[in-house]
Amino acid sequence: MSTILQEPVHAGEFLLSEGPGKISREAIDVAPGPGLIAGQLLGLVTATSQFTAYDPEAEDGSEKAVCILYAALGESDTVRRGRAVVRLAEVSEALLTGVDADAEQALAAHFIILR
Repeated sequence: MSTILQEPVHAGEFLLSEGPGKISREAIDVAPGPGLIAGQLLGLVTATSQFTAYDPEAEDGSEKAVCILYAALGESDTVRRGRAVVRLAEVSEALLTGVDADAEQALAAHFIILR
């Protein structure tokens, strides 16, 4: 019996283009929680100023997509340091996690365009 393995999205693989230099990316604090893969849409939890997976049903600030996680992060009980694409980028929608129409519109406000 064979096992099929699926390779995860690599760091930055979802990027089609970004601003020159490092203008599109920022260092961010990610809230404790489960592991996240590269390309995960993130929302900002208002009370803690930490990012977490975008959740359109939430009521803590994370119901609005504001950026995209650049590289995968493992599960953690403490705040994690990560990188995110926060502005001026074109990204492949097929490689993102958590996309819906509201998220696409929210990201466009930050000049992150889904293709």
